[in-house]
Amino acid sequence: MSDHDYVGPEGLRTRGTVLIVPGRGETARSYTRFGSRIAADSYRVRVLDTPVLDVDDLEGSLDRLADQVAAAVADLDPVAPLVLIGSDSGAAAVGALVARAEWSPAAVVLAGLPGYASHDAQAWDDELDARTHCTVQRNVLSEDAALQRGALDEALPAALLDAAYGSIADVPHLLLVGDADEYADRDALTRAAKGLPRARLVIVRGGHHDVLNDLQHRSVAAEIITFLESLRDVSSLVPIVSAESSAW
Repeated sequence: MSDHDYVGPEGLRTRGTVLIVPGRGETARSYTRFGSRIAADSYRVRVLDTPVLDVDDLEGSLDRLADQVAAAVADLDPVAPLVLIGSDSGAAAVGALVARAEWSPAAVVLAGLPGYASHDAQAWDDELDARTHCTVQRNVLSEDAALQRGALDEALPAALLDAAYGSIADVPHLLLVGDADEYADRDALTRAAKGLPRARLVIVRGGHHDVLNDLQHRSVAAEIITFLESLRDVSSLVPIVSAESSAW
C-alpha cells in the first residue's frame, strides 16, 4: 500500500474507489485530511502525484496522467465506482483527460478549476490567503518542504483549460468552487456546467481556491460523499436525501 493510500474502517465493505489529482505546487501530503475523511465513509482513496503539464506537449502530459491512473487502477484492482477528483491544475487535467473520451471513470469531481488569468502573490501569506483560511491546512502547507511556493502565479496553458471547459463528455461531473476563489472564472464554470450532459455546479459560501481543504471542508466532503452515493443510481443521479420542507 502506498504512503498516500487511505482505506475505510476494518470489516466494512468498500463502497468505491477515489483517485485524487493534486494541483499546482501541492504534494500528496496536502490531501491527508481530505483523503482520510472520504475513506472514513468506506471508500478506498489514493492520492496521485501532481501532474507535470508541459505547455509544448499537452497531449503527452495527458498521456502521462492517463498512465498514472492506469498504474493506480492496476495496483488497486478498484472497487466500482471509480471516481477521479482533481483540484486546481489537477481539475483541469482531469477534465481535459475525460474530454478525450478514450477512457472514462464513473464520474469526476473538479474542485477549484482555475480561470485563464495569471496572478501575482507578493508573499507566501498572500498565497496562503488565496488557497485556504483553514488554520490546520495552512500549517500543513507551510510545513511541507516539498510544496512549491508561488506555483499558483503562472497561468495554466490555455489549450488545457479550453479542453476542460469545452468538454461535452457524458460523464457525471461535480464542479466545486468557492465564492471567494480569486482564481476562479465563474462565468466560464457556469457555461461549462451548462454544456456538459450531466453536471452539478456547487458554490461554497466563503470558500477559497483550495475548496477541498478550506474552512468548509466538512460540508464539502459531505457534498462529495452525497455525489458518490448518488452514483449507485447513475441513470438518475438523484441525491438520496432531499428536503421536503425547511425554514431555511
